[in-house]
Parts: sequence; structure tokens; C-alpha cells
Amino acid sequence: MTAVANDIKAGRGLVDEALFGSITNFVMLHDGETPERAERIADQAIAFVATSATATASMMPSDDVDKGLHAFILHTREHHAFCDRVAGRFLHHTPASAPVEGGRPLERVTASARAMKAAGFQVFDGLWEVDGTNAAQCDSDDGRPY
Repeated sequence: MTAVANDIKAGRGLVDEALFGSITNFVMLHDGETPERAERIADQAIAFVATSATATASMMPSDDVDKGLHAFILHTREHHAFCDRVAGRFLHHTPASAPVEGGRPLERVTASARAMKAAGFQVFDGLWEVDGTNAAQCDSDDGRPY
């Protein structure tokens, strides 16, 4: 019998520690998040961008993950270089695609969390909520401990 390893990736592993720390610090200072929560937000934002490079789903972050996404984008040189490395092109942020009223559609946020899981990233359920509903739940059972 052959054992199959399910390596779960972390977004933070895709950037150097200095950049990860800077994104985390930005989220702490500007969004009032605790250090632990800010680290998780930064991790998910980086994983979100990496997944967006190849995802077939229309990607939309949760409100919490969007905090980290904005912090990452404000590191313009590093964000541009990251996009070139993971996607071969710049990945634009289009805030106009976010709904003006009614919040983010649960289906779009859920599709994004599922795409990240399918890409092998750990997804922190508590950061993927829409109006109190966990958007990170997945019916798929591929043996990974979510």
C-alpha cells in the first residue's frame, strides 16, 4: 500500500519573513487586529493572490481577508514581483466588482475558499465568513484535516 501525503501549504511560505511581517504589522496597525489574527489574515491574503493566478472560480475575499489583501497591495514593489512570480503577470485588484449594497455574496466567497483549498492552501474558517455564515466549509473529503 502506498501512503499519500497531503501537504497543506501556507500563504506565508510564499514570501520572505520581512514582507510577511510588514503585511501583518500593517493589518495590526490599520485594522486593529491582534498579532495572531493579523498573521492569519496576512497568510490568507497571500494564499488568495497565489490562488487567483490559476483559479477558474471568480475570486472574492471575505471582508477579513480583504484587509490583508489591501495591506499586501500597498507593498507595491513586492506585490508586483509576487504577481510576476506566481502568475507571470500583474493581478489587478478591482474594487468595483465588490457589491455596493448587501455585502459580499456568500457563493463567491465560498468559491474562493474552496479554490484555495483545492490549490492546497490551509484555509482558516474564522476568516471566511459572510454575515456570520462560514463560507469555508467544503463537502469534499479528500483526507485533509480542515
